[in-house]
Amino acid sequence: MKKHVTLLLLSISIITAVFSFTTGSQTQVLAEENGEGKLVYVIPIENEVERGLEAFIRRTTTEATEANADHIIFEINTPGGRVDAAEYIGEILQDLEMETTSFITVRALSAGSYIALNTDNIYMKPQTSMGASGVINADGTAAEQKAQSAWIASMRGAASSKGRDPLYAEAMANAGIDLAEYGAPEGEFLTLDANYAVDVEYAQGIVSHRTELLNELLLSEAEIIETEPTAAEGIARFLTNPVVVPILLSLASIGLIVELYSPGFGIPGSIGIASLVLYFYGHIVAGLAGYEAIVLLLLGIVLIIIEIFAPGGILGFIGIGAIVGALFMSTDDPGHMAVSIAIALIASIIVAVILFKTIGLEKGVFRHVILNDSTTTEQGYVSSINRSELIGQEGMTVTPLRPSGSAEFEEERLDVVSEGSFINVNTPIKIIKVEGSRIVVREVKNI
Repeated sequence: MKKHVTLLLLSISIITAVFSFTTGSQTQVLAEENGEGKLVYVIPIENEVERGLEAFIRRTTTEATEANADHIIFEINTPGGRVDAAEYIGEILQDLEMETTSFITVRALSAGSYIALNTDNIYMKPQTSMGASGVINADGTAAEQKAQSAWIASMRGAASSKGRDPLYAEAMANAGIDLAEYGAPEGEFLTLDANYAVDVEYAQGIVSHRTELLNELLLSEAEIIETEPTAAEGIARFLTNPVVVPILLSLASIGLIVELYSPGFGIPGSIGIASLVLYFYGHIVAGLAGYEAIVLLLLGIVLIIIEIFAPGGILGFIGIGAIVGALFMSTDDPGHMAVSIAIALIASIIVAVILFKTIGLEKGVFRHVILNDSTTTEQGYVSSINRSELIGQEGMTVTPLRPSGSAEFEEERLDVVSEGSFINVNTPIKIIKVEGSRIVVREVKNI
């Protein structure tokens, strides 16, 4: 009897243990399927792709890495932007160890498609698109062949790194590939809608919203951390925009030019300095400029101020060179910076010419460095006596005039000059013009 009870208790224990293990395993599997306990970062990629966006992506992905996040979702809606910024962002994504997903909410064109190709998964909302990635210059023309070739290679590399067919990535950047079946005959860049992206296995699926995406990724119960650009990053993104840079530099130069023609220091100078401060602030936040550029800028400004009040020429040129050097030190695109500086220079020259013609140099800082006083006879300053009272007097030559010589008028001997003809000695003459010390005479002929 005792033996039977022992066997019964042992059987119950085994059944309980098995049931508990099975239940626990099912609970654990269910939790894993829902992503419970996992951490997901959601990072938006919106508006133009530029170096300010790169700084934001670098910060947020670093935060996700330090927080041991399991997954990062990039919600993309961008028309594209700078190639260099996209390539830097691509490097950041390739270095991430956790799984990454691009969720295209509206469009991922040009540089945006390159960013998406550098992630492990791509999901798209219905009626979204990705592609159209040809390299275009700032003036709207196609980039040179060398730049095109390098960008096509980058597109192919990004696709291949995540197991996608590189042909379609190349067709996005190379209009010479004929993919008419996907709406991109030869001569047009490929743009994939959501359905085509799934067909060519560039996208894993089509979802209508983030909740559906999380279900597809088995992350419906995961902890979601949503990131947003800080105020400083938002300002930096705006200030480093290729369109905004020449505007800031033009405002800075025009403001300082106008200030030179204004009495005291006022609004124009404040606008000029504020524009320079905003330019360097944005580029420092974006990681493009260091404090050495600020030091060089301040040195240039000081040298120009010294040049204004102690003219010599050399310090002014060095100061201008220092400021231009600071601008080039704060950019990674010397070509665009050169164009921006040229635009600012042209704008400032036009304004300076207008102000010179309308105001002159009697106002502003120029009044301290330009002599406007004139010497007048009333003040006792006379370079030569202008004897206009001699006009009309008649006299006699005492030497021949060839054409200059001497003559006597009312017992006063004067140096005179004829109109150009020779006049003999002891010839009657008449003064017809007095120009300072120059007395012009004419022969008086008897009738």
